[in-house]
Amino acid sequence: MTGFGGVMPFAYRALVEQYRWLSAEEFARYLALSQVLPGPTICNVALMIGKRYAGIAGALAAVAGLIIGPFLLVIALGVAYQRFGDLAMVQDALRGMTAVAAGLVLTTAVKMAMSLFDKRGKDGGTGKPDKGKMPGRQMGLHVVLMTLAFAGLALLKWRLIVVFALLALPGSVAAYFLKDKNG
Repeated sequence: MTGFGGVMPFAYRALVEQYRWLSAEEFARYLALSQVLPGPTICNVALMIGKRYAGIAGALAAVAGLIIGPFLLVIALGVAYQRFGDLAMVQDALRGMTAVAAGLVLTTAVKMAMSLFDKRGKDGGTGKPDKGKMPGRQMGLHVVLMTLAFAGLALLKWRLIVVFALLALPGSVAAYFLKDKNG
């Protein structure tokens, strides 16, 4: 309920920073896979993490926990909006919430990008050895892929599926050939 309307920043903070159930890299992997699967991204992430920690029951509980509370709140807000939605104060509040939500999403994106480039001391509680700083070629590949994805989505206004289809295979092949010999 605290992340109503944009749960991903709250999920990142809880799973990676607060409870350390996932490293930043693991969260990014779950998020990437969740974005190509059908359905809401955060529900896909919850499903995978619930399954990882508590099997099928955990997966179902995680998704139900994400859906039931907000579902009831949306019904209540819909009724309230029908009654009070034309008030200037309500319209101003909604504009303010939009700006806050955009800030939360941007902050999460920046944190995830930073975790891709500098992994020193950030094992996320996994106990895995620290791999240190990313090699320059890998960093360059990530910067190029992020720039191309941004250009396709934000500047050219292409659909996500088109950008994904154009970048997934070349990015995967390049990452395979540029991977660290130790990792």
